[in-house]
Amino acid sequence: MTHIKANGHSIEITNTDKQMFPGDNISKEDLAEYYSQMAEHIIPLTRNRPMMLHRYPDGIEGSNFYQKQTADYYPRWLKEIKVKVKKEDEDSQQMLNCDSRAALVYIANQGCITPHTWLSKRNKLNFPDKMIYDLDPPENRFDLVQQAAKDFKKFFDKLKLKSYVMTTGSKGMHLVLPLDRKADFEQTRQFAKDAANLLAKQNPGDYTVETLKKKRKGRLFLDYLRNAYGQTAVVPYALRAIEGAPVATPLSWDEVGNSKLHAQSYNYSNIFQRISQKENPWKDFNQKKNNLDKARNKLDKLIKDQENA
Repeated sequence: MTHIKANGHSIEITNTDKQMFPGDNISKEDLAEYYSQMAEHIIPLTRNRPMMLHRYPDGIEGSNFYQKQTADYYPRWLKEIKVKVKKEDEDSQQMLNCDSRAALVYIANQGCITPHTWLSKRNKLNFPDKMIYDLDPPENRFDLVQQAAKDFKKFFDKLKLKSYVMTTGSKGMHLVLPLDRKADFEQTRQFAKDAANLLAKQNPGDYTVETLKKKRKGRLFLDYLRNAYGQTAVVPYALRAIEGAPVATPLSWDEVGNSKLHAQSYNYSNIFQRISQKENPWKDFNQKKNNLDKARNKLDKLIKDQENA
């Protein structure tokens, strides 16, 4: 048993030797220390967002479950966010507001390997502050994911929209646009869908918005579906519960085309070397706020031009 001190709290780490990643010799204490050391990069991107925990009490080879609602036994110093279970319902639940290094360490001790957060913040839960595309490769074609990310960037550059990219640590990439919270989820989702649909029409051999896998025919699905109330996305710099302990890693745009890059390029073993040698590509994420209303007119014009072509 050991303790990690953070934010005026002393968090007890239980079963310190328990192997969370048996093949990589990563213990529960290692997991807690990882999140303790990575907190300065993670907390600015999780603060004031409802968080869902993907817990593996006995490591990645044991059973796992998703936890949305906070538990009664949580210490009182952990902050919570009250959310409606469904936007149109009155039923509500308390979810974690992971706003400190101490909170990250605490959930690591709960066996949370991968935290996920909402796309909106506590004071405007119906208005997302980011729009996201989940780009998973068809038939292990990560090169197509890289191409899609670059094509999306060019597309959004035309619309004067700032975009960011990260590996998911699993199979693909996430493309993320920070928003000014003027558009609600319905407007944001429609914008994301229309943009994806236009890009797919411009590149019909490579991309699709077809939700049925059997109709995609080897094309990459430009997945805009996460842009909805209550949906979550993996936290940047989160570990994934996969052998090798890969990390969801923010990238700079000049890294996206690297032929050696793949979704699991960065992991528990090399991520600290990376962040010690490279400036955080997302350091200004919270300062860049896109306005979809301004871009909507430009998008509509591009759609009309495509229809008339």
